Amino acid sequence: MTQTHLTAAPGPSAEALEVTVNGDRRALPAGSTVASLLAAHDLDARLVVVELNREILRDRARFPDVALAQGDVVEIVHFVGGG
Repeated sequence: MTQTHLTAAPGPSAEALEVTVNGDRRALPAGSTVASLLAAHDLDARLVVVELNREILRDRARFPDVALAQGDVVEIVHFVGGG
C-alpha cells in the first residue's frame, strides 16, 4: 500500500474551500465531494482507501454524496500490486 501524492491546486479563491489532502493544504471548488476529488486526479475509487477526518469511508457508493468542508483532512491510500 502506498500513499497517493496529489499535486497542489492553485491558491484559494472566494468560491473555494481549503482542505488538507495527504498532508498538503489545497484549495478545492466549493461543493467538492470525495468522488470529485478522486476524479480530478484520475483515481479509481475501487483502488483506493479514503480517510476523512480520521474516519475510513467504507461505502464507496456514497463518495459522490460525501461533501468536503472547510478544514477537512483527507488521506488517500492507493493499493499497488506486485510481488
